[in-house]
Amino acid sequence: MSLTETRATAPARPGGPRAASPPPWRTFALTAATLVCFAGNSLLCRAALRPRLLDAATFTTVRLLSGAAALTLIAVARRRERPRGGSLAAAVALVAYAVAFSLAYVRMGAGVGALLLFGAVQVTMVGWSVARGARPGAVQWLGLGVALAGLASLGLPGASAPPLAPALLMVVAGAAWGAYSLLGRSDGDPVAKNADNFLRALPFAVAVSAALHGELTLSWPGVLLASASGALASGAGYSLWYAVVPALGATRAAAVQLAVPVLAGLGATAFLGERLTPRVAASGAAILAGIALTLRRR
Repeated sequence: MSLTETRATAPARPGGPRAASPPPWRTFALTAATLVCFAGNSLLCRAALRPRLLDAATFTTVRLLSGAAALTLIAVARRRERPRGGSLAAAVALVAYAVAFSLAYVRMGAGVGALLLFGAVQVTMVGWSVARGARPGAVQWLGLGVALAGLASLGLPGASAPPLAPALLMVVAGAAWGAYSLLGRSDGDPVAKNADNFLRALPFAVAVSAALHGELTLSWPGVLLASASGALASGAGYSLWYAVVPALGATRAAAVQLAVPVLAGLGATAFLGERLTPRVAASGAAILAGIALTLRRR
């Protein structure tokens, strides 16, 4: 997931020295835990939806509900901060991401889904920066082109290509998540703000579940997987991310996210029995290489 628009440096006290940097081992441990959480979202969703333990709309609702609860508890425990600072636009972007994400994973493997999601997020955020006046250099433009070519190659007809409709849904999910990240770039406690956005998104998720009630599938294992996706992979993952971004800096934080689809692919192969095809591997390598080029400084 791309949440690199948070502040990249720890704030200093007015008139005082800059806050001390955490030890490297702590930064490494927090970063690794965060990336595992982000990759875990794809694995947990696919684990619940592939055997139809839960329908996609209910998975989304349970995920947002448990995420809101976890983020609220973390915000209150950390700073006694109640959920606030969110917006209707961010909530709509969040629920659009979550619904499209779940619907896509009904018929798509976790590994290829993570590649499409991650690529679409970064392309959206880079595209927005360009539209706002940023002027990438030749290397950044080359990287964007390579990443787009990798994304397009996944949609070409062929035996190992993902189904078109789920692939398009995952691209929509990535674009929505990119928009959500961009909408959250203001001051304030990011955990409290995310908690507020999750709470605001719940009525929309419930409305989607009501509209798709004919496809309702419910089981306790499915509810537990969706709760883990919301409370652990989303709630705890975001909180860890906001703790580690100041130590990494924005550029390195963006770069380490290249590991998320790789971890998701490895986890899907190890735990879900998915097969990594040469085509998916080549497309994934192109996407990650292209994004790595876009992160290079001019």
